[in-house]
Formats: sequence, structure tokens, C-alpha cells
Amino acid sequence: MPAPRTVLLTGAAGGLGTLMQNLLPAFDYDLRLLDMRPIEGEPDAIVADLADRAALREAVRGVDAIIHLAGISLEAPFEKILDANIVGTYNLYEAAREEGVRRVVFASSNHAVGFTPRPKDGDALIPVDTPHRPDTFYGLSKSFGEDLAQLYWDKHGLETVSVRIGSCFPRPTSVRMLSVWMSPADGARLFHAALTAENVGHTVVYGSSANTRLWWDLSSARALGYAPQDDSEEFAGKLIAEQGELDPENIAQAYLGGHFVSDPPIWPY
Repeated sequence: MPAPRTVLLTGAAGGLGTLMQNLLPAFDYDLRLLDMRPIEGEPDAIVADLADRAALREAVRGVDAIIHLAGISLEAPFEKILDANIVGTYNLYEAAREEGVRRVVFASSNHAVGFTPRPKDGDALIPVDTPHRPDTFYGLSKSFGEDLAQLYWDKHGLETVSVRIGSCFPRPTSVRMLSVWMSPADGARLFHAALTAENVGHTVVYGSSANTRLWWDLSSARALGYAPQDDSEEFAGKLIAEQGELDPENIAQAYLGGHFVSDPPIWPY
């Protein structure tokens, strides 16, 4: 696919969106920013809710691709998840279809497969085709988003790369995160690969750095041209000294989704 120039970034005011605002322009993208709240220092950003289909259609008009980060990123009552993550994602795909946008990069999550047991020493890495096992309504919405992306590819020819993001922060903050961490720089590299790879159809990839303690298979991401350059291992000694090794008898440490399976963090809004 020719490198897209104009990319709509939804959820641009969020944590990951803010990181990508700063990192993706280095790959020569002209970002069109969208969020439901104003973005400081960005007077041209589009302020719109995912429920506003007319505003979404206007927002996607003329863009080459979309990175869809908007929505609720923690657990919440089903009704809120339904509106923001399920209906909202459908609205975005409909707008993209109506305006002829060729590709979406969808921020899925490891929580779409959160009840998958994490690998133990000597186990194979978790494959990308492992069945959906969501750990929350949030994870369920990401499973829906992946299936919606497949439908829009099969029915309408709209390509998507669904990125099952681990934890994208400047540095890992827990022992679990050593296995699922994606550095912001690697996140930008992965999104760039997802935007520019040829003939992706609907491709699902895991989103992390090349961590020494990696739990999942990055081969489908590498096939897009993703070449991760970072590794969480430099943070391991300090985190393990503070928190100890993971305990397989602890349900929150036995599954891929971590504490989302037992005591998920709740969306505060």
C-alpha cells in the first residue's frame, strides 16, 4: 500500500493518542486529530463523539487511513461499553465505508483473549489465532471490534490491522508488564507498519516490544514489516526486587489479562 499521508487519529487526547501525536509525524504523516474533548494546543482538532455519525463522516472524509484509539480503555458497565466501544466503532467503520477509506488500524487489546493462560517456562508463545476469551466487557468489545473488522473486509473490502495492544507506556510498571510492554517508539513503528504493509485484508497482531519475557507470538506483526527495537528486560531487576516474581497460583497472575480477570480497573468517567 502506498504510504498514506493524511491519517485520522481518534482518541487523540488519551494516553496512547498523545504519545502517537508526538511520534507518528516523524514517519511523515499529516495527522487529523479527533477526540470527544478539546486537545490542548490543537485548535484544529475535531471535537466529536463516536455517537455523532454525521461528524464522524465529516472527520474521515479525505483521509487515507484511520488509527482508531477512541473509546473506553478500562472496564465499565456494559451500557457504557456498548455505546462507546461497540456502537461507536460500528459508526466509525460505517463512516469509513461511506467515504471510501481504504484502511483502519484498530486498537484491539490483549484483553480480547485475557482468560488465556499465560505461558510458563518452556511453553510455546500464545499464537495470534488463539480463540477469543475476553476477561471483561471491555475485552468483549475488543473481540467485537476484531470481528467487525473481519466483516468489513469480507463484505466491503475495507482493510484493517487489529493490534492487540499490551501496555504502551514510557516504561513498564509491574512484573506482568515486562511480558506485554510496548515502548512508545515501538508502538509508532508498529502503527507505521500497519498503515503501509501491502494486502493486509484483516490481520490480527500482538502489540509489544521484543521483550525477553514475551508471552505472545509477534510473527504476524513482523510480517507487516514491524521491527521492534526495545526490550523491557532493562527494567526487570528493579521491578522483581520490589514486587517479586509472578505467582501462578494467583488468578491475577495466571492469565494473560492480569488483574482484569479478577479485579479490573474501572473507567472513572
